[in-house]
Amino acid sequence: MGEIEQASKDEKIIETIKNKIKENYTLTEKEDEIIAYVLGFKLNYDRLNVIIDFIISVKLDKESVIAFLAYQLYKIYPTEGDELYKKLNDEEKKMVDDFNTIKDINKLTLSEEIDDVKRMFIVMSNDMRVVIIKLAGIYYDISVMQLPLDTDQWRFLRQVRDIHVPLAERLGLDKLKQNLYDNVIRLEHPSEYKRLKIAIENKREENEQQLELTKSKLQKILDDLKINGEIVSRIKHISSIFNKLHNKSLTLDKIYDILAMRVIVDTVEECYAVLGRIHAIYKPMTGRVKDYIANPKPNGYKSLHTTIIVENQHPLEVQIRTKEMHRESEFGGVCAHWLYKEKKDKKNDFDNRLTWFRETIENAKNMSNEEFIETLKSDLYDGVIIVQTPKGRVIEFPEGATVIDFAYSIHTEIGNSCVGAKINGKLKPITTKLCNGDIVEILTSTHSKGPSRDWLKYVKTSGARSKIKSFFKNELKDENIRLGKSMFNQAVQDKGFNNNQLLTDKYLTDILRRYNMEDIDELYASIGSGSLSAANVIARFITLYNNDNVQLPKIENVVHLKRNKDGVLVDGDSGMLVRFAGCCSPIEGDDIIGYISRGRGVTIHRKNCSNIQYLEPERLIEAQWQVKEDATFGATIKVIAVKSDNNIGKITNLITGLKINIKGFEAKDVGDSFICSLRIEVKNKAELDSAITAIRNLKNVTSVFRSEKW
Repeated sequence: MGEIEQASKDEKIIETIKNKIKENYTLTEKEDEIIAYVLGFKLNYDRLNVIIDFIISVKLDKESVIAFLAYQLYKIYPTEGDELYKKLNDEEKKMVDDFNTIKDINKLTLSEEIDDVKRMFIVMSNDMRVVIIKLAGIYYDISVMQLPLDTDQWRFLRQVRDIHVPLAERLGLDKLKQNLYDNVIRLEHPSEYKRLKIAIENKREENEQQLELTKSKLQKILDDLKINGEIVSRIKHISSIFNKLHNKSLTLDKIYDILAMRVIVDTVEECYAVLGRIHAIYKPMTGRVKDYIANPKPNGYKSLHTTIIVENQHPLEVQIRTKEMHRESEFGGVCAHWLYKEKKDKKNDFDNRLTWFRETIENAKNMSNEEFIETLKSDLYDGVIIVQTPKGRVIEFPEGATVIDFAYSIHTEIGNSCVGAKINGKLKPITTKLCNGDIVEILTSTHSKGPSRDWLKYVKTSGARSKIKSFFKNELKDENIRLGKSMFNQAVQDKGFNNNQLLTDKYLTDILRRYNMEDIDELYASIGSGSLSAANVIARFITLYNNDNVQLPKIENVVHLKRNKDGVLVDGDSGMLVRFAGCCSPIEGDDIIGYISRGRGVTIHRKNCSNIQYLEPERLIEAQWQVKEDATFGATIKVIAVKSDNNIGKITNLITGLKINIKGFEAKDVGDSFICSLRIEVKNKAELDSAITAIRNLKNVTSVFRSEKW
């Protein structure tokens, strides 16, 4: 397209955007000028048009429109954006600030991306509008992507699939979630996407005829009941069909809700009246009648669902809901809470249903990235079962949920003190899987010591998993602080920096604010419990220093070296940087050798390091230890043992009894064996050897050795 044609196209889109905004909002003269000013700059007008459409469709206010446009200007023209920012009102300024908090969401590494979504949850508690608009922008970005994709596009696609689709689902933004997921399938599984699209298109005429026939019968039901309602129809999204085909191993003819009708009425009573009349003229499919009015979904979704056999002998799903339920479904159950800001003195039913969302906001800063993603994704695509308390309270769980899940759904303390259950009157262990229709009574004990880590193997819901892990984090907080501090300090040294100078008040304050933490002990505790990576925190510090063009303080070198040919001493204080190789982690007492690297000073390796053979011989120099008395080194021990009770406890107690600090550990079961990796802090090789000997003498230990890598 030539420049003249593009300019003409841009002018038309600009005019379209202006008209849409004026048709849907009453603008002051100042607001009109701001919008015209922003649209006068060269921007991505196609993207603006799509997102403005979305803002209008979900009924966001004019402040959302103005803040969004102001932020787009700021991103491309920072100077002009700063000037415009001064003209905004306080609410609009706050929204622009929130946009900045979660900026560049699709340009980050995966780890940073998850951190960014965590910050989105914090922003949500203040202003959901920013997050809604952000997700709309992500939808546009993926909708214009075409195969073949480059590396960055594949990474972004995975982020949309693993983070943004579940997030949109959790927020109740069903239409946006489906559009995002459709594009994921289009790009990730192009052949199957095309096949399903063709299959649906081939039956379109037959399906539309059936929908029209059913619609006329439903309208007659409304007329007979004297109900003023609306009836709409739809054909299921390709992504939903794809998901059921794969997750439930179904064939296309076994998916019963490809066709659907939606009946929208005024009251809950009318919903149930319509359902009864539908079942009087159409046969419902067994197990396909779902009451989400009495038992809403975790994101607040309410509706009656039934699948009926219609004239062509195929299934058709009918959804029945009130206008209020429909509004929450379209705009997002969680979103509607922020969009319609009625002043209320008491919590309403909607507030009481948002347990998952509030817990996630509260716990996001204490979750590891893996836990956070699991929390977003869990329970979304599983089948569901309905169980009851003895008093008749109905609770919905994903298939595979156990007594433990049930206990924690009642209350955290009930879960922590759970020792068993009565299911349909019979005593059952806590690991028992629940079945549809079960009546469950939880048995607790005041003598319970709390949950076991083994419970994590049996729970299905993210809520139960989060509460169990939270118990151990709180119980072991002091230990986590000590362990986290040690891990952080070692990671700082491994990077070649000075710990005390790195943690300046200015940058530490920024880091704590970024992670929404009160003090450095909370930061250490998160690192010690695994919720945060020490490497990621240090990377944040480095970014802050680099942004201010500040030279990072380096650690003082403590190893003296001499060249092996001419005997020239190379002292750490002489200006040559000395660092220890991460591949073999030398410690005092090891036979060592130095390697003069290009531009990075001298790297110290153990002489038996497997990587020495790949280094240039002429750059190798002799090295000798000359360390300070209080110097410590990191080392890794691998332990292989026969499975037995409290393996980890026995090993860690032994190490701490030797007054050796543990900086981290990983453990896993392999068949009948147990494999543990311990990262410890020792003064020298003799101390390391004593630890290895002590562990070797433990019962059931079959092998213990020093490992080059963590």
